[in-house]
Amino acid sequence: MPEHERPPEDMQLLVQSIRDYAIFMLDPQGRIASWNAGAQRIKGYTAEEIIGTHFSVFYPPEDVASGKPDGELEIAAVDGRWEEEGWRVRKDGTRFWASVVITALHDQDGGLRGYGKVTRDLTERRSMARALDERGLLLARLVQAQEAERRRIASDVHDDTIQTMISVGMRLRMLGESLPAEHAGALQALDAAVDAAVVRLRDLAFRLRPPGEGLVESLAVYLEQALAAGGLAFDLVHDLEGEPPTETAITIFRICQEAVTNVLKHACATTVTVELAALDRGVHVRVGDDGVGLLSADGLPGHFGLIEMRERAETAGGWWSIRSAPGAGTTVEFWVPAVPRRQR
Repeated sequence: MPEHERPPEDMQLLVQSIRDYAIFMLDPQGRIASWNAGAQRIKGYTAEEIIGTHFSVFYPPEDVASGKPDGELEIAAVDGRWEEEGWRVRKDGTRFWASVVITALHDQDGGLRGYGKVTRDLTERRSMARALDERGLLLARLVQAQEAERRRIASDVHDDTIQTMISVGMRLRMLGESLPAEHAGALQALDAAVDAAVVRLRDLAFRLRPPGEGLVESLAVYLEQALAAGGLAFDLVHDLEGEPPTETAITIFRICQEAVTNVLKHACATTVTVELAALDRGVHVRVGDDGVGLLSADGLPGHFGLIEMRERAETAGGWWSIRSAPGAGTTVEFWVPAVPRRQR
């Protein structure tokens, strides 16, 4: 039987059984009206869970806030079609790189009946492409150069600046033995200032250089020294298939480091959990705490740290997000690709 003569129920059965593409209908307001097996596999929702929900649930919070989902429907209604590639959100909160096509559907009189939406998960293909393109190679070299410079600075601080400050402290104490008693207070204040500077410099050197070999070991050592020493409990959970490429491991370590620094400065937390898992040929990470939470990202002192974390993840070809509520702790979540780079 020719394709155009197939009964509608046969075509519906075909669409429902496709697993490589999410194919579903939206009503004119953007609410989900149908659902196929591919949509459940890609996005994680069953038909019972998702039908009737506005399709903006699949978009990152920043896109929802900017009105992007409704804007796409408006364009499709006028032009007949809208298409892009971008990040979308699964039921479990993780993101995937999607190819999306929205087609406006009209009745015989030209009235808008709704929209057809087709989505394909291109995360792995995108990760592989970035591993081979010039931008990916440049990023790998840039990250490695940055870390080499960090190590050099850390060595200089440890071997030169800190040793000089320790020497100054020793001379101050020797000088104190020969000065009149009325100068003792001022000298003790100077000595205390030197000791405090040495502590800060040692902390700087520690933060500049990953303290271990390999991602998990580096994180374990860092968490032990940064959190346990301050009386915070921590849990490091990992389910990785192997050590990620060097630039990926560095990116993950630095983002986790910044997230933990924010916990220490702002969260008033008692426990921190760091979770790493292999996902979509990359590494998915969550850093959560049980602290006071945030009123808003913009309201956090040191907001530059949030910007830096997002930029690191996005520059690596991944995504980054933060979830928080007053009194409910904060979770930093991100994913970066972990495909080995092509060697030149």
